Amino acid sequence: MKNKKRFAIIGGDLRQVKMANGLAKDGYYVKVFGFKDIEFAPNVIKAHNMQEVVEGTDVIVAPLPCSLDNESVNTPFYDGKIFFNDLFKHISKNQLFVGGKISEKISNLAKVYNIYIVDYFEREELTILNAIPTAEGAIQIAMEELPITLHNSHCLILGFGRIGKILARMLLGIGANVTVEARKYQDLAWIKSYGYNGVHLNQLEKVIGNYDVIFNTIPSVILDTEILSKIKKDCLVIDLASKPGGVDFEMARDMGLKVIWALSLPGKVAPNTAGNIIKDTIFNIIDELGV
Repeated sequence: MKNKKRFAIIGGDLRQVKMANGLAKDGYYVKVFGFKDIEFAPNVIKAHNMQEVVEGTDVIVAPLPCSLDNESVNTPFYDGKIFFNDLFKHISKNQLFVGGKISEKISNLAKVYNIYIVDYFEREELTILNAIPTAEGAIQIAMEELPITLHNSHCLILGFGRIGKILARMLLGIGANVTVEARKYQDLAWIKSYGYNGVHLNQLEKVIGNYDVIFNTIPSVILDTEILSKIKKDCLVIDLASKPGGVDFEMARDMGLKVIWALSLPGKVAPNTAGNIIKDTIFNIIDELGV
């Protein structure tokens, strides 16, 4: 069933480029659109317009994130605009449209055109595996920015979700002193069982000044004015959370704190791995749908 699928990849960053080349290498029929001055494998077909790229394909793949403005496809390697309202006109009900972080507005528009869509970013296998390059990228940033080694440094991780779990394990392996913040007491029990120090959110203010680097994974403003005022001036803050982030960035800047908002790390630090994760997730979707 898999070897019969024909793919259209529309827009995206290096993850989609690597995915297109990987699919073509594996013998799949692949067309791309929304890329300028990007070299693809010889057997990847470069379409000239929306109709051409969609025609004759089974699965249309949009990037992660699918859109930055809720109107057009996210195309960092393309000068023009690919509007969903125009793109969906060329997609039939027999084709599958997949993308990452598909907004409600785009989803509703797809329903108007009777298009079946799946958000691959909502798949647990993708978000778990995506946490690995995110954690590695965060550690890379810390190593580049800190004047000390992570070994024997004092690290605080805000949140014990997918990224928090993997990041804590990696930091402990480096030899860092790892503290993890959590809201749930059951999470604090797991944190203790893994050999990390744990701190409840309501105690954070008392200990926040003890760390050399703070990694935030919570997409809610945890580091507000009151908390920021107690952080050491030479502490590095790396925010891994999606918008709106977990830091009052304006206040942190006024206080002279160094904050790095590290968005979309998988695509920046490990596009090959991240592209393969998306590809494998799409095949899981195809298998489960039986299409």
